[in-house]
Amino acid sequence: MVTKPSKADKKIAYDKKLCHLLDEYRQILVVATNNVGSKQLQNIRRGLRGNSVVLMGKNTMMKRFIRIHAENTNNEAYLNLLPLLVGNVGLIFTKGDLKEVSEVVGKFKVRDFGAPTRVGLVAPIDVIIPPGNTGLDPSQTSFFQVPNIPTKINKGTVEIITPVELIKKGDRVGSSEAALLSKLGIRPFSYGHVVLSVYDNDSVFSLEVLDLIEDDLVGKFAAGVTMVTSLALAISYPTLTAVPYLFANAYKNVLSVAIATEYSFLEADKVKEYLADPSKFVVAAAPVAAAAAAPATKVEEKKEELAEESEEELDLGLFDD
Repeated sequence: MVTKPSKADKKIAYDKKLCHLLDEYRQILVVATNNVGSKQLQNIRRGLRGNSVVLMGKNTMMKRFIRIHAENTNNEAYLNLLPLLVGNVGLIFTKGDLKEVSEVVGKFKVRDFGAPTRVGLVAPIDVIIPPGNTGLDPSQTSFFQVPNIPTKINKGTVEIITPVELIKKGDRVGSSEAALLSKLGIRPFSYGHVVLSVYDNDSVFSLEVLDLIEDDLVGKFAAGVTMVTSLALAISYPTLTAVPYLFANAYKNVLSVAIATEYSFLEADKVKEYLADPSKFVVAAAPVAAAAAAPATKVEEKKEELAEESEEELDLGLFDD
């Protein structure tokens, strides 16, 4: 006769499994499992089979075993998981790409196939009843009166006149709302694992980090460099990015002093010369303009030469024997 394991034996086995997974896997997804059924959980396990393991359990038990394992291994990084174990959550240990695993988890969402939407459920999204014919007979208008939904009788059936926000996100579903959704055959909610946080090599971060691409990282790095450079310039502290600007500002200051006083140096002499005789600006700009116009003139001359040659060839071709 096979004896069933006791609660103590189950806890010991769970402790060994959790400790083994913590030692073997360095990446963990913390997922919310609200309203996830056993069949759906089985499909998720099957979809992640190969490089990931799904572990469910009571939060208090998981916290206790993680805390003990962190003490035994002298690895306090495991303690970062403790604040994440709040509510109805589970752990997905994986060796695969975190973004790909999170996308696989997101695919296994199903509609609420129960007859009515469950009373007391916290709505994950806004529920809006669209206008139109409901197919219900006039004797069932009482379902629409409690939520104050404007209706009219059209061809012997109840018709909703305008769209109505029946339930707001975060509100609990009441009995009247659940009954109305059941009557209309509306099942607005989808349920599945929702990734809340990511544990990767002793670091914890939110799921949004996985959506960052290389351009986002470059942009954030550039913004950080700009802030560091601005701070360094404000306090006149030399850094690798601020030194070119510091030299440029220093040169402008020295040049300003040289122009305002009799002190001078080679670069300042040229500036003073231009300021003393502004007409030299025109003289200096003329060669540049001429150099820019020269290539255009050469191109036009070449086009004219090609046109003349083609005309001569055409004339010779007409009068050849």
